[in-house]
Amino acid sequence: MIDLTIHDEGVLERAVQRARERNIIIPTFKQMKNPDLIPAAIKNKLSDVGLWDLNPVNLFRINWHNQPVAHGGGYGGVNYLEFPKELTGIDARIVMIVGKWFPTGAHKVGAAFGCLAPRLVTGQFDPTSQKAVWPSTGNYCRGGAYDSNLLGCESIAILPEGMSQERFEWLEKVAGETIKTPGSESNVKEIFDKCWELRQSGQALSIFNQFEEFGNYMWHYEVTGGAMMELLQQIMGPNDNYRGMAVTTGSAGTIAAGDYLKEQFPYSKIVASEALQCPTLLDNGFGAHRIEGIGDKHVPWVHNVKNTDMVMGIDDAASISLIRLFNEPAGQAYLVDQGVSADFVAQLDLLGISGTANMLSAIKFAKYYELGANDVVLTVATDSMEMYQSRLRELNDQHGEFTTLDAAGSYHRYLLGTGIDYIQELSYQDRKRIHNLKYYTWVEQQGKSYEEIQAQWYDDSYWTGIRGRADELDSLIDSFNERTGLLANL
Repeated sequence: MIDLTIHDEGVLERAVQRARERNIIIPTFKQMKNPDLIPAAIKNKLSDVGLWDLNPVNLFRINWHNQPVAHGGGYGGVNYLEFPKELTGIDARIVMIVGKWFPTGAHKVGAAFGCLAPRLVTGQFDPTSQKAVWPSTGNYCRGGAYDSNLLGCESIAILPEGMSQERFEWLEKVAGETIKTPGSESNVKEIFDKCWELRQSGQALSIFNQFEEFGNYMWHYEVTGGAMMELLQQIMGPNDNYRGMAVTTGSAGTIAAGDYLKEQFPYSKIVASEALQCPTLLDNGFGAHRIEGIGDKHVPWVHNVKNTDMVMGIDDAASISLIRLFNEPAGQAYLVDQGVSADFVAQLDLLGISGTANMLSAIKFAKYYELGANDVVLTVATDSMEMYQSRLRELNDQHGEFTTLDAAGSYHRYLLGTGIDYIQELSYQDRKRIHNLKYYTWVEQQGKSYEEIQAQWYDDSYWTGIRGRADELDSLIDSFNERTGLLANL
């Protein structure tokens, strides 16, 4: 659970002093949900700061409302794309919120904040003496290293050696240390093993494991869920119906937004998808895949499985083929020939590899339920192609230039040809099967208790108790800021 009790006044005072020295003001969840609540003086400071700059004021850009510019932007509506029928081949409205315009270019910087902030403002983490450790399959450790830098503490980023080169090059400039573990996207246990090694090393550190930290769940429930609700209120007409959210699970933080929306729309669905090549939820399976950034071979501790309605597998070949279709000149030209507007095609680089998998998940969901023109399905682009240009070069080296014929094949096979295979609607017992998989990772390997895994399934207050703590955390953040005296002096 999330511990919001004050642990050590001395540690807390050192954190306050560090913030005072480095001019660090911490945003509240309320401000992340509604940037109108951000003080005007902070907004003025942002007018001269780049989106990715290592400047503490960029903590106030951890939200879905940033103006889509690289430097000096303010705030607007939630950033999103709505895919045209010419691309999806279906009548249903597929709407994707866009993570590109967060600092670091991915929304994981928000999940990392949700994990770090509770420990920082309660004296559980000392930024003057401890290192923050960020185990990840990609963007989360980047977000953690970035947040650590802004909040004035040292960081260690852990990620598989097979991730894109852009991530490692960026981390060299921001993280205090980067550790490469064996494997690629699906090798999560190797990351956990490295965390145990670090715990036993005697170093002064604090590990922020997104797969078990409920700050990840709470941030997405409050901030991503709130952004999705705001967007629905903006785009839905009187005859429209919100039908559900479909995302690849990864750390299972983002899917918490589905819990938020299901409270507003009780009959909506929550869809958890994964790489077909590693069908852990679908078939208790395992394997390696190429959808970067989603971890597999286990069920995250923070996944509220009892509230998940459907699981599905997405062929990683589809995502890989579509990033070429969306980003290579021949692919873009072919899409325009098929009736997709050139202006929209120019925005398709807002989808990274997992974003294309999420788009396909939403299409499969809509096809399965035969949704129509008044039905809305939500999904998420965690990051953009900014972190995957090396992958495009590698694909060209491996397969040759992407041609018009390749474009036609990708479009008709993976977009218009998307089917309803590898989908399972979850019964009560299906959900329990998936939940039970947590035991082997979290109780046997990672030290969680039998009582807590039972509470996750049988005690409804377990999850509602997490969701209801954002206001309590905000009060602690307000108190922290008051102690630094920085807000009063703006």
